[in-house]
Amino acid sequence: MQSRRLGRTGNMSSIIAFGGAALSGTSQDEADAAVDVALRSGVNHFDVAPSYGDAELRLAPSMKKHRSEIFLSCKTEKRTKKEASAELHRSLERLAVRQIDLYQLHALDEPRELDIALGREGAMEAILEARDAGLVRYIGITGHRPSTHMEALRRFDFDTVMFPLNFVIRGHRVKENDYGPLLAMADDKDVGRIAIKSIAKERWHADRHSYRTWYEPFGDQRSIDLAVWFTLSQNITTAVMPGDTRLIPKVLDAGQRFKALGEAEQNILVQSAASLKPLWPED
Repeated sequence: MQSRRLGRTGNMSSIIAFGGAALSGTSQDEADAAVDVALRSGVNHFDVAPSYGDAELRLAPSMKKHRSEIFLSCKTEKRTKKEASAELHRSLERLAVRQIDLYQLHALDEPRELDIALGREGAMEAILEARDAGLVRYIGITGHRPSTHMEALRRFDFDTVMFPLNFVIRGHRVKENDYGPLLAMADDKDVGRIAIKSIAKERWHADRHSYRTWYEPFGDQRSIDLAVWFTLSQNITTAVMPGDTRLIPKVLDAGQRFKALGEAEQNILVQSAASLKPLWPED
C-alpha cells in the first residue's frame, strides 16, 4: 500500500488508516483478525479512542506484538487539564504502551470548547506535559467543523488535523462543511491531514441499518473504490477506515488498488450525490 508523509511529523503513514471504532463491540478474536489483515495489507497508522467502547483493550494484544510497526494515535474528549491527564494515562494502560505517537483533542467542534481546551488549566496543558515527559510525540485535533479547526490552527501548532472529506459533502458544499479552506491552511502549515467518513453515504433511513456504523456507508466494492479514491485524490495524507470490521477488506482492497481520479471523474461522482443528504450540516 502507498504511504504519504504525515505533515511535519515526518511519519510515512499508509494511505488507509485503521479506525479503532471498528473494534467496538467485537470479540478479541475478531479484533485480532481485523488488525492482522490490516497489517498484512500494509496499514501502519492506527487510530483509537476511549469513546470507542473496549476498542483500546481489543487493540492492546496486537500492540504488544506489533508496536514497532504501528504509528499509534489516540484521542481525548476531555477539555480540562485534570480530566485529560487522567484519560491519557488510562489509555496508555488500556493499550499497554508506554508512548502514544499522536494524541488528539477529539470531536472539538464548538469554539467555546476550544477556548477551554487551549486555556488555563485546559486539556492542552496536560498534553504538553505528557509530550515533555515522553508519553506523547505529536499533537492533533479532530472534529467535523472546518471553521473551528482553522481557528485552532491559528492558535496552536497542531501536527495533524482530522476531519470529514468525501464526495457527498463536496456535492453539497456550504460554509459549515467546506473542507477546502481547512485543507489549504493545513497544507500551508505542513499539518498532517487525516480524512474520515470517506465512504459515508448519508444518515440511516428507518427501514435499514445493516452495519454498525452510525451512518449508512457505501457497501459494494465499486462504490467503495470510487469513494475512497475520491478522498485520496484530495490533498490528504490518509483516510481512516469505517467503524465496522465487515467493511475493512473492501476498503483495504480499494486502498491497495488506489488510482488518482481526474477532475472529470471527480465531477461525475460529485454530481451523482445530488439526491443524497450529507452528514453535515445536520439541518
